[in-house]
Amino acid sequence: MTTYETPPDLAAAWPGLDRVPDDLRSDVAWRIARRIFHAAVSRLDVSVHEGGQVIGRGGPVAVLHRPEEFYRRVGRDGLIGFGEAYLTGAWDAEDLGGFLTVLAAEMPRLVPGWMQRLRAAYVHRPPAMHRNTTSNTRQNIAHHYDLSNDLFQLFLDESLTYSSALFDTSLRRGADEHGGHLVASPPGHEAGDLHEAQARKMERLLDEAGVTAGTRVLEIGTGWGELAVRAARRGATVHSVTLSSEQLALAQQRVDEAGLGERVTLELCDYRAVTGEYDAVVSIEMIEAVGHEYWSTYFRTLDARLAPGGRAVVQAITMPHDRMLATKSTFTWINKYIFPGGFLPSVQAVHEITSADTSLRLVDRLGFGTHYAETLARWDAAFLAAREQVLALGFDDVFVRMWHFYLEYSRAGFASRYLDVQQLVLARPEEQL
Repeated sequence: MTTYETPPDLAAAWPGLDRVPDDLRSDVAWRIARRIFHAAVSRLDVSVHEGGQVIGRGGPVAVLHRPEEFYRRVGRDGLIGFGEAYLTGAWDAEDLGGFLTVLAAEMPRLVPGWMQRLRAAYVHRPPAMHRNTTSNTRQNIAHHYDLSNDLFQLFLDESLTYSSALFDTSLRRGADEHGGHLVASPPGHEAGDLHEAQARKMERLLDEAGVTAGTRVLEIGTGWGELAVRAARRGATVHSVTLSSEQLALAQQRVDEAGLGERVTLELCDYRAVTGEYDAVVSIEMIEAVGHEYWSTYFRTLDARLAPGGRAVVQAITMPHDRMLATKSTFTWINKYIFPGGFLPSVQAVHEITSADTSLRLVDRLGFGTHYAETLARWDAAFLAAREQVLALGFDDVFVRMWHFYLEYSRAGFASRYLDVQQLVLARPEEQL
């Protein structure tokens, strides 16, 4: 059996991560992976150092410290192996986000066409326990959001908002195959204060939902309570539901400290179990945790809960429709380590599902994906600056590498425009006349 120099405490803290594939299949796959990786990287604006060789056309640098381990992991487990090789230190990059952004921009073309056509034969399928049934969902949510409120407080702004900010910039009216929509210009080098940008995002969403004094608001996905507090300060009454017990406890504390307990009701409750009628339904980056099998249920719930004349506004991370279809049944590194059961919709999927299964229609939207890249850059810088505090909370160095990789991997998706984030406005067209 081959021996690899992986961190000595890996087996105890991260079961399975210490085991580098070394079976017959991997003996073949790692050589194929090396050829494909070299062919892809040789035409990209990056520099990959492998032994005494440098591959690529120049740009952000990655160093393969243990090339065979890297290729064995990639050859056996694809992008999951790519991420795991980073966790073990088999490769590194000083500008991780820059390196990953170049790769993300070429994502649909990194793997040869013949291999993409065989995708179903070699990609991993999501485990049954990740399916977001009513019995599984709370555990999936807890995996990420119940890690530690103290951890999130180390890198989020003081509003504890864990979603894309909207930096002060101009909006223009654009159009694509799904109709006209607003697009936010990319934030400049002096993008402004993160806390102000988070407030701008939330106030705009509440404006689009028509939240004023007396509005009955349903929020799906409480977070740490900031949106509920802002809606209540407008004079609205808010019912906010979450499946994170850690978030619920701190959100309740923040609501009470704001003196808004009479206006805000927080509940540990699955969105599917909510009853009642509301003038506005709001949900910020919660649909990503729903699972594609339940998107119809999610939007039918919004439709059922929304009173006549009301509006629903959903902030959602989106991906291109063709990539969504190609990856719908894929188990990813993000699923395995960060968001079990998560999956991103496309705008087309939202349009098709709401048109077919609900009385709601997508009446407007704002895209501001480049603002998420900036938001993630701020979070990652704050997270790395707080490394010693993260370790003091009981997390280890592998977790620090994992979280850094997650934040920069995500940033690369938005910086390359492979991903977008949208505020989607849903209403019943006949009621808007």
